[in-house]
Amino acid sequence: MASIELAEYDVVYKRPEALVNTTTHYCPGCTHGLIHRLIAEVIDELGIGERSILVAPVGCAVFAYNYFSVDGCEAPHGRAPAMATGLKRSQPDKIVFTYQGDGDLAAIGTNEIIHAAGRGENLTVVFVNNATYGMTGGQMAPTTLAGQVTTSSPYGRDVDLVGVPMRVSELISTIPGAVYVVRRSVHNVANINKTKAAIKTAFQVQMQGLGLSLVEVLSTCPTNWHMPPAKALQWIEDAMIPVFPLGDYRIADAVVPLTKRTRGGQ
Repeated sequence: MASIELAEYDVVYKRPEALVNTTTHYCPGCTHGLIHRLIAEVIDELGIGERSILVAPVGCAVFAYNYFSVDGCEAPHGRAPAMATGLKRSQPDKIVFTYQGDGDLAAIGTNEIIHAAGRGENLTVVFVNNATYGMTGGQMAPTTLAGQVTTSSPYGRDVDLVGVPMRVSELISTIPGAVYVVRRSVHNVANINKTKAAIKTAFQVQMQGLGLSLVEVLSTCPTNWHMPPAKALQWIEDAMIPVFPLGDYRIADAVVPLTKRTRGGQ
């Protein structure tokens, strides 16, 4: 039998060094894993793996430190910015970033992120908005849409009773210490690429010592939304983006050159 010669192929993609080769605990169709990959790619490209420290609080992100081959720690629910502040102030040469969900950052931790921004802490915040408490059973979160059914709002969110969804990027953008605040999404390839560029800029902002950067990422939760993954991606576009418009909410003058450099490389 004749031997089969294997063709030579160019490697076009490989797992980032900053991403651990392990089995995920996230539900099928959840885009947390995708966002993890983007962060890991950025860490590799910037060459900051040895300097980076991840702060992951309670919530869907509670095991995030299992997926990154960088130093990491777990913060009490909502307190990631406070822990990150201590780490960065005591080790200013490190690159410290938090990875937080909406139930964490926009509910129990609202005061922490607001005051970290107010102080202009030199931190990077990745804020994942899936409009629900994903880990604890799908309860209503501050970002839950009007009329959206959750386990704690079985008849839909009643804005007359509990208020309107909180728009975190718009809120944080009003605080001068936050120098880079943007909202992105991962519901299709074009927006995935834009999200990666924003995450890269956010890390570069910290590397330049310019202040707090926050990248809000609209993400899916198929399990608690009771949707198949493909429909959940479409729901981001149809339902979430009209309420949480994608865009740049604050880019300080000192940050503008970084955004031009990052976008030019995409």
